[in-house]
Amino acid sequence: MGKDTVKEIATSRTSYERDELRESELADDPIVALQRWLDEAYAAHPQVAEPNAMALASVGEDGRPSLRIVLLRGLDQRGLRFFTSYDSRKGRELLARPFAAATFWWAALERQVRIEGEVRRIDEHESDLYFASRPRGHRLAAWASEQSEPVESRIVLDERMAHFEERFAEEEIERPHSWGGFLILPRSMEFWQGRPNRMHDRLLYQRERDAWARVRLQP
Repeated sequence: MGKDTVKEIATSRTSYERDELRESELADDPIVALQRWLDEAYAAHPQVAEPNAMALASVGEDGRPSLRIVLLRGLDQRGLRFFTSYDSRKGRELLARPFAAATFWWAALERQVRIEGEVRRIDEHESDLYFASRPRGHRLAAWASEQSEPVESRIVLDERMAHFEERFAEEEIERPHSWGGFLILPRSMEFWQGRPNRMHDRLLYQRERDAWARVRLQP
C-alpha cells in the first residue's frame, strides 16, 4: 500500500450535508418507510448503482459472522426476499442458524438502512416463479455452479456451463432443488441519514408483538 493511500485512509472525510431525518418524514411502518427510500434510491439512478443491493450477514457454526452482497428481490409486509443456492455457505448457515442482518447503503443519498431478524425458507412455488423469471443464462448458471465450493479452474466452470447449455438446449430449465428463496422477517430496522459533524440521524424501529415501536438513537 502506497504512502498516499495510507494517508488518505487515515485522513479522508466526507461531510454529510444532503438531508436530515425527522420522525414526521418516516411512516409508522418501517416496511413502508423502506419501500419509499428504495423508490428514492431508484429515482437517483445512476448515481445510486443497484439500489436493491444489500450486505447480508449470517453466522457459522463457530459463531463467526460472514458477509456478502446480495440483491433484494421482494419486499412486502412479510419481509425481505432474496434468492441463492441452499448449498452455498450462506444457505447452509442460514438454514442451520436462521437469523440474519442486512444493510443497504446508498452513498449518493447519504443513507443507510439496517435490518435484523429471523430467516425462513420460502415455499417452493414462489421460488419456482422467481426462477422462471430469470434470464436464461442465470438459470443455467444455477445448474453449472456449485456455489461456494472449490473449483479446479475457470475452464472447468466454462465446461460445466457448456454442458448444461447443451442439456437444456431444447427443454425448459427447471429450478434446481438446491436453489431458492429466503425471507427475512424483520425484528428491528434502523434508518440512518448522514449529517454534518458526524451528528447523524438514527431512527430505530423494533417489533413488539404486533406493532412497531420507534426511538431516536444518538449518533
